[in-house]
Amino acid sequence: MAEERILKKNDPQGFSSDLYGKSLEEISKKLFDINLEDFQKARSQANEKGLFIGEVLIENKVMGSQEVAKLLSAHLGLKYLEAIDVEAIPDDLLLLLPIAFAKSNRMIPIGYNSDGSVIIAVANPLLFEKEDELELVFNKELEIWVSAYETVLAAINNAYDRSMRQAETAVAELEEEGGELRGGLEEEVVDLLDIESDDEAPIIRLVNSLLSQAVKDNASDIHIEPYERELQVRFRVDGVLHEIIRPPKRFQNSIISRVKIMGGLNIAEKRLPQDGRIRLKVAGKDFDIRVSSIPTSYGERIVMRLLDRSSVMRDLEAIGFSQYNLRIMEHLIRSPHGIILVTGPTGSGKTSTLYACLAKINRPDLNILTIEDPVEYQLKGVSQTQVNPKIGLTFASGLRSFLRQDPDVIMVGEIRDRETAEIAIQASLTGHLVFSTIHTNDAPGAVTRLVDMQVEPFLVASSLLAVLAQRLVRTICIHCKESYEPTEEELLEIGLFKKDAALLYRGRGCDICQHTGYRGRLGIFELMLMNDDLRALIMNNSDSSTIKAKAREFGMKTLREDGAQKVIAGITTAAEVSRVTREDEVSMGALEAA
Repeated sequence: MAEERILKKNDPQGFSSDLYGKSLEEISKKLFDINLEDFQKARSQANEKGLFIGEVLIENKVMGSQEVAKLLSAHLGLKYLEAIDVEAIPDDLLLLLPIAFAKSNRMIPIGYNSDGSVIIAVANPLLFEKEDELELVFNKELEIWVSAYETVLAAINNAYDRSMRQAETAVAELEEEGGELRGGLEEEVVDLLDIESDDEAPIIRLVNSLLSQAVKDNASDIHIEPYERELQVRFRVDGVLHEIIRPPKRFQNSIISRVKIMGGLNIAEKRLPQDGRIRLKVAGKDFDIRVSSIPTSYGERIVMRLLDRSSVMRDLEAIGFSQYNLRIMEHLIRSPHGIILVTGPTGSGKTSTLYACLAKINRPDLNILTIEDPVEYQLKGVSQTQVNPKIGLTFASGLRSFLRQDPDVIMVGEIRDRETAEIAIQASLTGHLVFSTIHTNDAPGAVTRLVDMQVEPFLVASSLLAVLAQRLVRTICIHCKESYEPTEEELLEIGLFKKDAALLYRGRGCDICQHTGYRGRLGIFELMLMNDDLRALIMNNSDSSTIKAKAREFGMKTLREDGAQKVIAGITTAAEVSRVTREDEVSMGALEAA
């Protein structure tokens, strides 16, 4: 059994019971003959700097990290583990726990006890407060063991890297087989894929390993890109693409065929773009993957977008609103009727914001209906419909049917055409609150986009409550965050001066953030609240720059200004805000020059 193998290879060390509950000073003296003056000096420094005493002991070279781990295990009466056998860690435990969670909490599940409880190796049990969460994740009781920080971190990196090693092994096996696939791959049809299944075909193992690794890395997209002499696979993590692997070019057709079969695409058609879906199950979690293929000069290019159907939504308060914008949004979403639009490019978090709004107002006395493409989150108490153009169920037709369902609140996934826009407006004018998204660069651009769809300006002016433009910026990794003195050019990029921010923050890069300096994302927002002056401009068919200037007179902060405030607060970096808002500033500069 896996648990027996674990317990034999990872042999923990116990300490005499008379040490349990003793002070750290007493235990360090008894176990390691540490000078009490050195220990007390380290304790004073730790209290002054707000650090964990173990970090100061290691920094002052009073003790090593292994000794600190032994000290903690004796003090708390926990078992101490000198080495962790990575190969013996069961895959099912790793699949249940994201690598980011393991690294940020300096812990890793290493196996099972004979009673079925899960053994967790932790670097600092004094700061470990996630036991209740983990018991829910594993659905088992936990037993905490202590190990040195370097030992835990090395085990995390090696264990979670195993999937990619399996992918490389699959590629190597393909090389040995001369690129021929075993079995009738092209005859297989996949509806619900469980990537925990063990399939002998190397191509299948390679694709499954890529999907598994993408889930572990919290990737939003997988790109399979053919070039003249190579095939490249990249993951988009926190909005940025990272190269993962380069399989041999001669396996290109087999890999792409495998993905197309899984997505229900026609593998014989290579000249036309195609779209499909894969249902993917990893460790009990259900993922919906949108598959898109297009023909290129060197073969078909595949992009897969991963949507975790079981993921937990973020609250409206946690997605990045300033206190001012949050108060306005909380007031707006309780309006009895009207339209609230969220705008931004693909992948800017628009749908997540709408879900947060719906979750905030969801209550038994409201009838809330949504029509989406696809349904990304399951909302309890909300009736959610997925579009299906093949049978004529579009945003427009679904929205028209919704009006006969006595709704209070309607969410439309996207306004793409005049018909959808006009039905949404009519719904808002007849006493319904409507949420939707639209693709424009900024908030004022949403107004002109609706007019471009040939919606009458007076209808737009009378129905629109507010437009929220947003982008996602990467947040600084808290584990390697450091302050620095910015240059004037760097500050000017985001509209700041030296007097605004003498010091800014950045991440220097560490193992937890994969040496990017960033970990996670947060929204920056531009909220345009409608008033009589703006409605008059819309009625006069004013352009978006005129509307924007008037909105700023009434206190609207632009995306870049909101981002700059988050830079000053140490949440993100000037470079990151400049990266996600540069396109908008270039567009505005071109308009002003014209």
